[in-house]
Amino acid sequence: MNRTLYRTRIKFCGLTRPGDVRLAGELGVDAVGFVLAPDSPRRLTAVEARQLRLALAPMVSVVALFRDNTATEVREVVRQLRPSVLQFHGDEDDAFCRAFRVPWMKAIPMANGEAWDARTLQQRWPHADGFLFDSHGAGKGGGTGKAFDWSRIPTGLHRPFVLAGGITPDNVFDAIHATLPWAVDVASGIEVSPGIKDGEKMRRFVAEVRRADCAELD
Repeated sequence: MNRTLYRTRIKFCGLTRPGDVRLAGELGVDAVGFVLAPDSPRRLTAVEARQLRLALAPMVSVVALFRDNTATEVREVVRQLRPSVLQFHGDEDDAFCRAFRVPWMKAIPMANGEAWDARTLQQRWPHADGFLFDSHGAGKGGGTGKAFDWSRIPTGLHRPFVLAGGITPDNVFDAIHATLPWAVDVASGIEVSPGIKDGEKMRRFVAEVRRADCAELD
């Protein structure tokens, strides 16, 4: 099977500098993620995220990442940042996530052998626009730089899914071929330190995703 008619979407997450936001757009990245979760080393305030948005290229989506933030905090970010998508990494239930009337994804923790099946996910978060499978543990943040066993991603999902957790320019080709995700999400894999991106790693990551899209599948 040839994947030249299919394009894996790319999200760069945890950006904190305008130059990195601009480069992401120049490289053709589909979305950039700003972290509003408490205690994250990449955390931004709503005002800081709004300022970074000014460096965004046209037609690049903004994703706002939360982990057990209050409804007031989420509403303020929505008001100031105008994100295209919300991404929830905590214990948020379906009613909370959809209360803000913005498309949203639920991050699913895959560390420590957590087992999930498609039916459970879609019953627990029936209004999610997609799921993001990450290598963080329950109640923990992403950006750990550790991968999980990709074979544990549940089959039969009726929503797009995003692959995250420990993806780098060196393994994203294999990750795409192993899982066929709607999108890949990278933070630490393109960094020199939390929130500080490496331009060469960003370029290599995009190039490897494009190479995977054009390769023949076994």
